[in-house]
Amino acid sequence: MNSRAVNSSVGRRRALLSVFDKSGIVEFAGGLVELGWELVSSGGTAEVISAAGIAVTDVADYTGSPIMLGHRVATLHPRLHGGILADREDPEHQADLIANNIEVIDLVVGNLYPFRSEPGIEMIDIGGPTLMRSAAKNHEYVGVVTNPADYEPILAELRSNDSALSAQTRRRLARAAFAHTAAYDAAIVGWLDSTDPESAALPHTALPHTALPSTVLPPTIHVALERAEVLRYGENPHQSGARYRSMGETSMWDRVEQYSGVSLSYLNLFDADAAWRLAQELGDLSGGCAAAIIKHANPCGAAVATDLASAYQRAFECDPRSAFGGIVAVNRIVGESTVQAMEAAAQADVIIAPGYADGVVDRLIAKRRNTRILRIEAPEASSASAKANINLRQITDGFLVQEAQRFASAPPQWQVATERQPTAAETADAAFAWRVCGHVKSNAVVLVRDGVAWGIGAGQQNRVEAARIAVSKADGRAQGGACASDAFYPFPDGIHAAADAGAAIIVQPGGSVNDEETIAAANERGIAMVFTAERQFLH
Repeated sequence: MNSRAVNSSVGRRRALLSVFDKSGIVEFAGGLVELGWELVSSGGTAEVISAAGIAVTDVADYTGSPIMLGHRVATLHPRLHGGILADREDPEHQADLIANNIEVIDLVVGNLYPFRSEPGIEMIDIGGPTLMRSAAKNHEYVGVVTNPADYEPILAELRSNDSALSAQTRRRLARAAFAHTAAYDAAIVGWLDSTDPESAALPHTALPHTALPSTVLPPTIHVALERAEVLRYGENPHQSGARYRSMGETSMWDRVEQYSGVSLSYLNLFDADAAWRLAQELGDLSGGCAAAIIKHANPCGAAVATDLASAYQRAFECDPRSAFGGIVAVNRIVGESTVQAMEAAAQADVIIAPGYADGVVDRLIAKRRNTRILRIEAPEASSASAKANINLRQITDGFLVQEAQRFASAPPQWQVATERQPTAAETADAAFAWRVCGHVKSNAVVLVRDGVAWGIGAGQQNRVEAARIAVSKADGRAQGGACASDAFYPFPDGIHAAADAGAAIIVQPGGSVNDEETIAAANERGIAMVFTAERQFLH
C-alpha cells in the first residue's frame, strides 16, 4: 500500500498536541479542527482543549496504555512514534503500520517543561523532546511546532494550502525543534555541572604543568544561542554582524531602550558593554557616582565623584581628544547638571545610563543628533551586571576557555612591600587605579589621583611604553596619586618612571625575580608600593 492509501484510510489529517506552555493552544487546536484535523492530546493539554468544547482524543485512549509513573511515561508509545516516524514511501513501513493498526500523524505540537526557571529532576522532560526529535527527523512528511508564536503563521499556511505545509516550512520547523532540544539538553548539563562541579571537573593530573584554578572547567561545554538582533555590520562594514543571547533567556541588552540615532553596530555594542561594566564596578567600589568613557575597547576616561556631573566632567577631562566619538556610561540618572556638562563636551557615539530626568533626552537629541542615547536597567547585584562563569574566545579550529575575569583581592589582602606605609587616601587611589587597570588592554599602566584616571597607557608591547603614554596623558595631574600596573615590574625603571610622574603609591601584582630590586627602588624614591598577588592581563 502506498502513502496515499494509508492517508486515505485515515480519512483526515491528525495532530498530536502535548505542551507545557498552553498559551494559544486552544485557538490553535480550534483552527485545526475547523480545517478538518483530528486531534490527539495528553494529560493537561487534552483537558484544556476539551474544556473549550473542542473534540480531542486523550493519548491514553488512543494508545490503549495508561499514563504511568507520575506522568513520566505518557507519550512514549509505538502507536504514537510509529505514526510519526513512518516513511510513507517505504512499503515495509506501510506494512508495519497496517499490521500494528498504526495511523500516521502529520503534525506534532509541543514545548518542554520550564527547566531553566525551575531546574530539577522532575523538570527534565523525556516524552516532549522524544516527540519533537521524531517529528523533526521525519520532516519530509511531518510538521513539528515548538513555539506558540508559530501557531498563527502555521494555521494561515494550512488554510491557504489545503491543510498541507510546504517542504520549506517543515524543514524550518525541524531545524527549530532540534535547536530547541539541543538548548534544553545544554541547560541540563549546565545545571548538573553547577550542582556538582567536582564530578564534571577535569582531574588535576590533566594539567601537569600548572595547578587548576579554584573553579575548574568542565570537560565539555554546551552553548546554545539564538539570534536576538541583526546589527548594521560587524567590526567593519563589509562584515555581517549580529547579537545573540542564550537560547530561551533574556539578555540585559534586550531591555535597552534607544531614544535616538541609528541602530548599534558590532563595535558600538562591544564598547558600550565594556563602558557599562566599568561604570558599575567603579560605582560599587566607591559607593558614589561613576562615569566611564571607552574608545576602541579601552577606557580613555574614568572617574568617581559625589555627584554625577563632576564624575562625567572629570572622566571627559582625562583625555578629551580620545573621548570624541567614544562610548559614555554612567551609573546614575542623568539630570540637569550632567546634561549641561555633556552639552559642552565632545560628541559621543553612545551615551548609556540607567535613566534620564524629564527633558534631558530631548536636550541631548537637540544638541547631539547623531548620538545614540540608551537607557538600561541598573543591575541589582554588585559588581556591575551578571556575568557568565566562563569566557570563550575562538581561535583557528578551536576555542580558548577561561574563568570569567574578576578581582580576587582587595586592599585588606594586599601586601605593603615598602618601608613607607600608604595613607588612606593613597590606598583609595590605588584601589581605583587597580580596578581601572583591569579593564585596560595589556600591557597597561594607569595613573590616578582623587578618583580620576588621569593617565591611561594601553595595549603596548612593553611596559615602559605603556608608562610613557600614561605619564604623557596625565600631564602632571596625577601628582601624589597612584600608579597601577597590570603585571609585575621586571626592572626598577618602571618604578622610577612612576616616581618621576609624581606617584605616591604603586600597586602591582609582585612576583618578579627582581622584586627586591623594585622594592629597593621604591624605598629609594620614598614611595609606597603594594603587591596584589594577582595579575590583571586583558587581551
